[in-house]
Amino acid sequence: MHYRNILLPAILLITYTAAAQQKWDLKQCVEYALANNISIKQSEVQEQLAGLQVRQNKLSQYPTLNFSGGTSYSSGRNQDPTTFSLITEGFVSANMQLQSSAQIFNFFSRRNTILASEWQLMANKAGTEKLRNDIALAVANAYLQALLAGEQEKIAAVQLEQSKVQLDNTRKLVNAGSLPELNAAELEAQVARDSASYVTAKGNTIQAILSLKAFMTVDAAEPFEIAAPPVELIPIEKIGALQPEAVYALALANLPQQRVNDYNLKAAQYNASAARAAMLPTLSGFGSLSSAFNSRAMEINGSSQVNAPLGKVNVSGTEYDVFPLQPFTVYNYSKPGFFDQMNQYFSPPMGRSISGPIFRAGHPRRAWERSKLSMKNIELQKTADNLQLKQDIYQAYNAAMVALERFNASKKIVETSQRTYDFAQKRYSVGMLTTLELITNQNNLFRAKLEYVLNQFDYVFKMKVLEFYKGQGLKL
Repeated sequence: MHYRNILLPAILLITYTAAAQQKWDLKQCVEYALANNISIKQSEVQEQLAGLQVRQNKLSQYPTLNFSGGTSYSSGRNQDPTTFSLITEGFVSANMQLQSSAQIFNFFSRRNTILASEWQLMANKAGTEKLRNDIALAVANAYLQALLAGEQEKIAAVQLEQSKVQLDNTRKLVNAGSLPELNAAELEAQVARDSASYVTAKGNTIQAILSLKAFMTVDAAEPFEIAAPPVELIPIEKIGALQPEAVYALALANLPQQRVNDYNLKAAQYNASAARAAMLPTLSGFGSLSSAFNSRAMEINGSSQVNAPLGKVNVSGTEYDVFPLQPFTVYNYSKPGFFDQMNQYFSPPMGRSISGPIFRAGHPRRAWERSKLSMKNIELQKTADNLQLKQDIYQAYNAAMVALERFNASKKIVETSQRTYDFAQKRYSVGMLTTLELITNQNNLFRAKLEYVLNQFDYVFKMKVLEFYKGQGLKL
């Protein structure tokens, strides 16, 4: 028991430490989000409901079969079910019935309804796929933003450390009387500003991680750390292979949103056909099997000819027998059993019927007209989505080109700022440059590095968006 008390906390501690040390790369983040995102799960539930509707519509083609039965006890004054005379004796009765009906012809209304539900199921599946793509893109963006925030935090930390080292060196020179106290005061102010920048950058990193965890449906309180590979290792295609017209052609063929519109349009067309068929007559067939039992039921079980006196008559004090003019028949009754009655009362009626709307306040025709308008609305939505898609692709291509140019320009700015800062440090060390001028050069380099990292991540994300429009998934 003593060892168990020690071992269990140790295992829990090791497990927690391993979880805390896990680093998430982009692929793991996207896969986890796709498996746990609530919106995706809700879309999958809607997809399952659409599948149930398809199965229900298919089963509606088959005949219906219903069974009904019951027993009852009647007392008081009732009509005898066999002789139809009034009686005051109680009796037990039972009945059973098996009914079936089926539509023979309804101008393909049900068939069109089934096809409409099948296309709607496909639209729901494409909608789920679209949502998965949107979540993957959002997670990729959040991941890149977290990487960017982390890089900016590192640059801010390096900047703060450089300022502290510069302040320490300057303080030594001030104490030695080589530099005035003003130089140290200016550097102390710079350290304070760099400290504030570092705190802000650190807070931005935490906020970016929280945003990423929200997209992934990860508990905000759980330990979470992302892997920070060099941004240069994130795979992106060449800008020359992502010309807008070529990307647009691939988008029309591959993006789920376009398939959603196509499938919804197909479903609307079949719904319109089903609504039109609902205005026409329907031919149906029906049949049933029924029987009954009654405890008062009697059946004839033989008969005999009787010529017995009907009575007596007194004529002048003498009684005479009175006979009928001819013999009469006397029937013998017996109570049939349960199964005998079920067989006797068995009845199998069947037939056909035709029904059709004559006047229903215009509801069937209005339903057909509404279905045609819905179909027209989907056609317009499809056209609008295609136009918007093309507009988005051209804008994404232009944004990627601008981001590439900014990235290349910021690379040159960093190189120039670094050389300027190196010269400034050499001049400051020999007293040929003021502290304010050194700080200015240092801040210029700091801003140039931040701008470079920002432009680099911005370029990568813009390229990922352009790749996304090809409808071939994200390269992780």
